[in-house]
Amino acid sequence: MQKIVLQAELNCEKCKQRAMKMVAGIEGVHSIDVDAKNNKITVVGDADPVCLISGLRKFGSADLVSVSPSKEPEKKPEKKPEPVKPDKKTAKDEDSKHNITYIVVPASCDRCSGYTYYLSDENPNACAIL
Repeated sequence: MQKIVLQAELNCEKCKQRAMKMVAGIEGVHSIDVDAKNNKITVVGDADPVCLISGLRKFGSADLVSVSPSKEPEKKPEKKPEPVKPDKKTAKDEDSKHNITYIVVPASCDRCSGYTYYLSDENPNACAIL
């Protein structure tokens, strides 16, 4: 087994889904980890890195970052978890834990969209979809 790190264009959610579907279809892939923020795809398995790169280049630019042997996780003896005592919580503590941050990822980018939009400077209301 080997760990293959690839860099690909992952501009939108559709790009990410297409890349994952393509990588998952290659024989020998055991696990896939996609980091859209850094545009990196990590593949663990016996897949050929050349097949991965050639498949990803059909959707955009892709580069091979590294190929290294996969580290097998060491098995540690399991410890029994200690029972947790419930603490007294106030309503103020409950409200402070529910701060949620949303990350907005576009549904599709210009490359994934099959349409090209042209706007005229003369008439801002006119639009042509080609």
